[in-house]
Amino acid sequence: MSTLLKLLDLRAADGEVFTGRASGPEGKRAYGGLLAAQSLAAACRTVGYDRTPTNMHLQFLRGGDAGEAVEHRVSRVYDGRTASARRVESYEHGRMLTTATVSFATALAGPEHGLSAMPHDPEVLPCTGPPGPAPSLPLDEFDIRIDDAGEGEEFVRRMWWRVTTDLPEDPLVHMLIAVYITDLYGIDPALAVHGYSMRSRSHRSGTTDSSIWFHRPVRAGEWNLLESRSPAAARGRGLITSSLLRADGAVAATLVQEGLVAERVSDHETR
Repeated sequence: MSTLLKLLDLRAADGEVFTGRASGPEGKRAYGGLLAAQSLAAACRTVGYDRTPTNMHLQFLRGGDAGEAVEHRVSRVYDGRTASARRVESYEHGRMLTTATVSFATALAGPEHGLSAMPHDPEVLPCTGPPGPAPSLPLDEFDIRIDDAGEGEEFVRRMWWRVTTDLPEDPLVHMLIAVYITDLYGIDPALAVHGYSMRSRSHRSGTTDSSIWFHRPVRAGEWNLLESRSPAAARGRGLITSSLLRADGAVAATLVQEGLVAERVSDHETR
C-alpha cells in the first residue's frame, strides 16, 4: 500500500471513533488537507453504501503536530430515507484541532450542467511540483503542475494534479485524495493578488474554514484541474473560490476557503 493510501486508511477504535496515521515529520505543522480527508473518511465509515457525500464544511481551530496521530470522533446527526448528516471532531492528545459537518444523500435524477472542456493541456506544462515546500506530503506519488495567470484581482491559479501510483477502483478513495490535495497552498491566491505568497512568509497565513460541494465522481489517477481565485480579502482574512474539473472538463467539485492573511507584527511593534 502506498504512503498516500495508508494516510487515508483509518483504524477503528471504540464506538464511532477512528484514528488517522501521522504524516510526519515530527515537529512540523500538520497538513490541513490530511485532517480534512481523514475527517471525511471517518464520517463515511458510519453511513450505508447507498449514499455518498454531497458536501463537507470544516473549521480549523488549532494547529496540530504532523508527527502525531489524530483521533476522529463521529456523531450521528441525522439519518433519513435518502439523506444523512454527520459531525466529526478531530483531536490530538485531547486538544480539538478541527470540527466538521458532512452531508450524504442517495443519487437522484435531475437536470445537469457544469460540463465543458479542459481550458489547456497540462502535458505541455513543466512538472513544477507544489508552490512551495510540502514536507508532509508524499510528493513522489503526485504529478503537480502549477500555471499562474493574471495580476491583481485578475489573478488565477491553475493547479493540475494526478496520482502516479496504483489506486483501487473505490470512488471514495478518489474523493478523499481530491480533498487531501486541494488544500495545498490553498490560501495563496489571496496573497498573490497583492504580490505576496505563502512561501515568502511575508504574512501569517493558513486555512481557517473550508467547504466543498461534491458534484461528480473524480478519478485521481487522471488529470484534474483546480482553478482558484480570490474575490475578497479584509480584516486579515482572504476568501478563495475554486472549481475542481475532471479530465473531461466536467466540474467535479466546488470549493470555498477562508484563510488568515494577516500582516506579521514584530515584537517592537507590540510593545
